[in-house]
This record gives sequence, structure tokens and C-alpha cells, in this order.
Amino acid sequence: MSHPAIPDRRSDNNVLISVVLPVYNEADVLATLLNRVTGAIAACEVDCEVVFVNDGSTDASPQILDELAAASAAVRVVHLVRNFGHQAAVQAGLAHARGDAVVLMDSDLQDAPEAVPQFIRKWRLGYDVVYAIRTHRKENLLKRALFAAFHRLLARVASVRIPADAGIFGLVDRRVARQIVALGERDRYFPGLRSWVGFRQIGVEVERSARYDHRPRVSLLGLIRLAKTALFSFSSFPLTVFYTIGGLAAVVFVGLGSYSLFCRLFTDLAIPGWTSHILTGSFFGALNALGICILGEYVVRIYDQVRARPLYLVDRTVNMEHEFDHREEDALDDATYLDLLEQAARLLDGFTAPYDPSWMGADEADEPRIYPIPED
Repeated sequence: MSHPAIPDRRSDNNVLISVVLPVYNEADVLATLLNRVTGAIAACEVDCEVVFVNDGSTDASPQILDELAAASAAVRVVHLVRNFGHQAAVQAGLAHARGDAVVLMDSDLQDAPEAVPQFIRKWRLGYDVVYAIRTHRKENLLKRALFAAFHRLLARVASVRIPADAGIFGLVDRRVARQIVALGERDRYFPGLRSWVGFRQIGVEVERSARYDHRPRVSLLGLIRLAKTALFSFSSFPLTVFYTIGGLAAVVFVGLGSYSLFCRLFTDLAIPGWTSHILTGSFFGALNALGICILGEYVVRIYDQVRARPLYLVDRTVNMEHEFDHREEDALDDATYLDLLEQAARLLDGFTAPYDPSWMGADEADEPRIYPIPED
């Protein structure tokens, strides 16, 4: 069986690299971040654009981003109307990036821009996805333990192989970016989507730095929500685990019932176990409640998906006016497209009058623009 040839991009000098940076209240570091990013890429002999996505910042970040964009046409800014969350900002950046390859990284300097040339070298060798494997994390012990436990659990239960200790930091080829943007999921976990689309992937170890101000923007509760999204989006384990629990419950109840029946029929002992029965019933009642909660999580996510609200809304852009990104069009999901067709059909329903070009100018009358719809 033949395999597709691996593209060799080493000889291509006409290359544009997009760097997507989601921003939420990072005013103190934006200028430094931009200098480090452009300095790191300058040695790679490629063209570069930096796409900042302002995710509803409430500090001076919007003004600073506008100033940076005014100073350089290579700096492009997408201002969202409010805070839609980190994953939505990543999606917005991907949709507005024009590069042959797109680098994604956080704006808090935990992702070292100096690692980007390694990603570009791997991409030139033919890899479509290059992701950073985070090493030597600088968070506190509790956070490191929670991250490790989450990644190990996800690796065991996920339906696709998602590399451990890998976040958004990395590079994706333009083809990969288009595929990810076009996915219609509302609950998005970018590392999982990046793994799901496939293509040629490789990891590069990168030391994880500390935040520049040691004040994380994402709370522990926010990280737990993201972990929950990852588990529910890429694993059926929360549902299937209750098959095991149901089997264990059946064994326990059969055992207790058999013992009680034996005591009743063949001994003079009073039927023991009121306490054990109550405790057992309470325990499995709690498990039932947990199972209902898990089903509720899936129902809520299905409801969000069916509503088909956009992941984000753009307030304004800088240095990308008069531009239409076809990836935004590609991202239009089938349900929305069919809904638009149905609305158009309802508007045209009943229009059966003969075509009369007299209302148009003489130059336009040769080509009718509206055609009668035949009755059923």
C-alpha cells in the first residue's frame, strides 16, 4: 500500500507564518511579547504576521493593540465584542490567519516564542502539525498534580490519541487550520481537535515558563471546566462507566437478597442488615444521581450544539479591513446552511407570476434574475 509523499517545504522561500495570540487583560506584556515573537521568527527567513485576538479585555490591552497595529502592518487585531473564552479566541485567530502555517500560543509568556523556529523547521521537513510537549512546569505542586492526573486520565479514555502535556502551543499547516475552523463543534478543546483531524504530527519538548506576573488569568474552576469539556467531547467513558457500576450494583443486590432470603427460610435469625441496607441504598442512590448529572451534561451540550450560536462575535478589526477569509465561509455548518436555504424557499414560496422584464433596464432584461417556481 502506497503512502502519500511527504511535502518538502525546505526550498520554499515565499512563506508566510501567522502567529495567533489570544489576549485577555495582558496589557503589561504585549509590547515585550511582540518583540520576542518577531525576533524569534526573523532568523527563519520567512514573512510573518501577528494576529492578536482581544477576547473582551477590560484593561488597556485594546488601546495597546491598536497602537501596535498602527505601527506595523504585520500586526493585525481582532476585537471580540466581549469575553467568549480562550477556546473561542483561538478559533477566531485561526479563522483570520492568512499564513501558510499558523503558530498558536498564549500571550502570558509561558509559551516561549524562542521555540517557534523549531516548529518551523519541523514544518519545513513535511510535518503538518507540530505541538509543544510542556516540560518543567512552573506552577505550584497542586496544579502540576492536577494537570498530570488530567492528561493521564484523558490519554486512557479518549477516543483519539491526545498527547499528554500538550496545550495550544504549536504550529499547524494552513490545511489543518482550515479543517479545524470548519468543524462545527460548540464545545471546543483545541488539543483534542488538533489530534482528531490527523495529518502528520510530531511533538517537540519545550520548557514551560512561569507567567510574567505570576497571576494566572484562568482560575482553577475554569481549568476544571476545560477538562470537563475535553472528557465529554473526546470520550464516551462517563457514560459507559455506568455499565460497570450497574453490573456491580446487580451483584451486590443479588447477594444481599439471597442472604436475607436464606435467613428467612432456613434459620431462626431475624433478618439482619437494616443499617447495611440503608447505607447500600444511599450509596447507589447517590450513584444514580451522579449518572443523571452526567446525562444532563450531555443534554446541555447537545442543546448548545442545536442552538448553533456562533462561537464569537467580532466587534472590529485592525489591518484586515476589506478582507474576506474563505475559512469563515467554510466554517458555516450544514445545519445553518440548510436553515438559510429553507428561509429563502419560504420567501420565494408562491412566486409563480410570469416573468416580466419590463421593470428592468434594457441592458438587464436579457438575463432574468428570478425564475418562477413551478407549483407542485
